[in-house]
Amino acid sequence: MKFHKVFLTFTLILFFNSLVQSQENYTPSQENLMAREWFQNAKFGMFIHWGVYSILGDGEWVMNNQNISIENYAKLPGFFNPIKYNAEEWVKMAKDAGMKYITITSRHHDGFSMFDTHATDYDIVDQTPYGKDVLKQLADACHKEGIKLFFYYSLLDWHRDDYYPRGRTGNGIEGRGTGDWNNYIAFMKAQLTELLTNYGEISGIWFDGHWDQKEWDGKKFGKLKVDWHYDELYKLIHDLQPQCLIGNNHHLAPIEGEDFQMFEKDLPGKNTTGFGTSADDVGQLPYEVCETINNSWGFNLQDNKHKSFEDLVHYIVKSAGYGSNLLLNVGPMPNGEIQKEHKEALKNMGEWMRKNGETIYGTKIGPIPPSDSMASTQKGKTVYVHLLSQSDEVVFLRDFGKDVKHINLYQKQQPLKHKITTYGLFIEVPKAEMDAVDTIIEINLR
Repeated sequence: MKFHKVFLTFTLILFFNSLVQSQENYTPSQENLMAREWFQNAKFGMFIHWGVYSILGDGEWVMNNQNISIENYAKLPGFFNPIKYNAEEWVKMAKDAGMKYITITSRHHDGFSMFDTHATDYDIVDQTPYGKDVLKQLADACHKEGIKLFFYYSLLDWHRDDYYPRGRTGNGIEGRGTGDWNNYIAFMKAQLTELLTNYGEISGIWFDGHWDQKEWDGKKFGKLKVDWHYDELYKLIHDLQPQCLIGNNHHLAPIEGEDFQMFEKDLPGKNTTGFGTSADDVGQLPYEVCETINNSWGFNLQDNKHKSFEDLVHYIVKSAGYGSNLLLNVGPMPNGEIQKEHKEALKNMGEWMRKNGETIYGTKIGPIPPSDSMASTQKGKTVYVHLLSQSDEVVFLRDFGKDVKHINLYQKQQPLKHKITTYGLFIEVPKAEMDAVDTIIEINLR
């Protein structure tokens, strides 16, 4: 490691030991509350999983899944030269898709940093022929285009010796040593400080990996084996940038100091994956659902199971029906390009959002709970009912209709025939007016 990096690392460790105190009884700042409101209204963002693992084309967990040794995995950065990476194109692609923010992996579980860090030389600037800070380029492009930027940051690390005691993953990787947990916490504080001081305004930190340190008896999770020092980490972030939102993909109820709650590959509280957040753990913070376009987060050469346009529209509609954002993932290729199928999906989503975004952006949970057949959103006295699988010309909304002023198809002045009964609201939708993907009814209330 270069001398200046070693010196700065120890300096930062001493600084943190004197600076950080507990963040018990967290009270969000006014800037933070305003950021939460913006986030809750944004509704659509881009997730980017990108690292040296993309070279192998087998997803971001390839180091663990193939038990690649520390020595062999360390050869990958030498092949990483994304000469076709264009941050401005990525940002414009997200913006054209109707996305309001980008969340990108700054360091994933493999421990490789995708930014110019002084806390280690295991990073994109020091270890790759590319030799440039991709996050700096992305931050500049985001600030220029008015797109908010979030940094994904892995809590677990399969590479660093100080990530010890080891968690439940990565234990088949040869070459992992033992170290000091307190040094690892200091390392994370140093990197988080860099991310929040060297890249302009950062809108959020997206933590992942908490679950790695939970005991597992083969049937259920037990207690944590370590202290993650969240009180210190969260206070550090809020002290450096008060508006910066903190989320943690721990699949638990929100922890004090967090500002939004995310749900991995699932709608809030559904837990169809088996590892997600239970309904009992859904809190009151702003929500975010994260999902992939195919089945992979990082670039996977053989994953051709790309979700259809209908699937993606229904997912963002249902997410909004739960009052949640949708963070839709792309996994760029090692050359810096985003694969054509994902570009096409984003282009189609952008066209749909330009036509129908009014029913998504800035909305709250509607009066009709989301289901496979419909979802609803609401903005003021306007309710938008999204029919996602409707073949019958008559739509029935149970226990609804007393305050109806008038009803029409979205963006059309033609009123729809309807009848209000003691059981609910019946609406007639002519088959000729139905959309194959999503028929949107606009109900104006008194």
